[in-house]
Amino acid sequence: MPKITTDSGIEIKELYTSGDVETTDNSLPGEFPFTRGVQPTMYRGKLWTMRQYAGFSTAEESNKRYHYLLAQGVSGLSVAFDLPTQIGYDSDHALSEGEVGKVGVAIDSLEDMERLFAGIKLEDVSTSMTINATGFILLAFYTALAKKQGADLKKISGTIQNDILKEYAARGTYIYPPKQSMRIITDIFEWCATDLPKWNTISISGYHIREAGSTAVQEIAFTLSNGKAYVKAALEKGLNINVFGKRLSFFFNAHNNLFEEVAKFRAARKMWAKIMKDLGATDDKAMMLRFHTQTGGSTLTAQQPLNNICRVTIQTLAAVLGGTQSLHTNGYDEALSLPTEEAARIALRTQQIVAYESGVPETVDPFAGSYFVESLTTEVERAAWQLIEKIDAMGGSVLAIEEGFMQDEIAASAYQYQKDIETGDKISVGVNKFQVTETNTTPVFKIDDSIQKVQTDKLKSLKARRDNDKAMASLAKLTVAANGTENLMPIVIEAVENYCTLGEVADTLRNVFGEYR
Repeated sequence: MPKITTDSGIEIKELYTSGDVETTDNSLPGEFPFTRGVQPTMYRGKLWTMRQYAGFSTAEESNKRYHYLLAQGVSGLSVAFDLPTQIGYDSDHALSEGEVGKVGVAIDSLEDMERLFAGIKLEDVSTSMTINATGFILLAFYTALAKKQGADLKKISGTIQNDILKEYAARGTYIYPPKQSMRIITDIFEWCATDLPKWNTISISGYHIREAGSTAVQEIAFTLSNGKAYVKAALEKGLNINVFGKRLSFFFNAHNNLFEEVAKFRAARKMWAKIMKDLGATDDKAMMLRFHTQTGGSTLTAQQPLNNICRVTIQTLAAVLGGTQSLHTNGYDEALSLPTEEAARIALRTQQIVAYESGVPETVDPFAGSYFVESLTTEVERAAWQLIEKIDAMGGSVLAIEEGFMQDEIAASAYQYQKDIETGDKISVGVNKFQVTETNTTPVFKIDDSIQKVQTDKLKSLKARRDNDKAMASLAKLTVAANGTENLMPIVIEAVENYCTLGEVADTLRNVFGEYR
């Protein structure tokens, strides 16, 4: 009989018994090492936050979608930004041509942020922003808007992704070299600790590592290794691990192999608790791995797109059974376009049906004690530690990325997966088996190219109305600070309050830090 393995190459036996469970983890949920969950009562006490990732076109259009989602029952907003915003170009830049508002919302200034959250009190929502290289600028916009609303900054909650290491390894929306990027990130840690204490300063992301083609084991190994690098950088800056450690969060992918995914989440919690303890954390809350999950975009197929509703349901169950703190479920049409309102609603309803009809949230860590899941958790953990030890031997994540180790490992896994699909060794329903002749009737959501002119006109108007002397003085101040060691966050906030644009702030630092190539 042929050997059966998970996507990570872990062999699956035909039958599991008590003899396959090496050690019994008798820890309770909410107790170190948090294998069984970070809260004693988990979803009996409070359901996971149901976020729906949304953002497209202009701030005004995205604002309408946010009000729609809030009315449908989401409990947190999750903002997608367009590519120019992600890499620090205003909408009128030549390199923004054809990309404005396409994969997310275009945000060029504080005025755009005001339009994006019109009618939404920032004190009343938790906002997650998927932004990395320019995360500090978007956080400055958000903070400036909260101040304009008269909000108490001590009550403002949310997350910026802010994970630049995975950009070098897997995704590509970086601007500055690693050393300067790490400085910006630790400045954010330091500033938020005193000024925005409820804000999650980083969402260390395995999601994009998995989307680039990694296995489940590589996803957690590379993500936790990157997490170690951020913690070490913060410690070198003299920050208190028991303070900033509580504001670290993670972002993982949920794929189709239900049991491997549950084991992955359980193993990741246990491993991070050990890593933080070894780095000097003594407060339990600084050792907890809290994470957001998104269902696997790369698992969605353009063929027979309604099948994706089934895939997203399995992935939702994996995330919830694995103990996620918040969840975004993908629309069934996302292999074809941005999700339509109908697809976004079905995705949200998938979470709500699991929450209110499945019975899954009614007990904590229901797979605990399963011979198979406990054994698989151990195997995933063991394989992930082996990878982390290799990275440590290279000098840590930054050096492993600079040497191309992570990129090569991910590329090899992606190649093998695609090869298995093409040979039929791996089945993708509707793609290489159970195919039908089909004509696509799924409605697609298109973004008009005229958005660039709309945004360009807004920028012209803003620059004509603002106090340009104040704006230029702010940028000059930022140049001086970037050449020194001063924390950049208060200066960037002052700049955006004087209506400096995202591109102007990013370019000011490009002139000092240079660009990574």
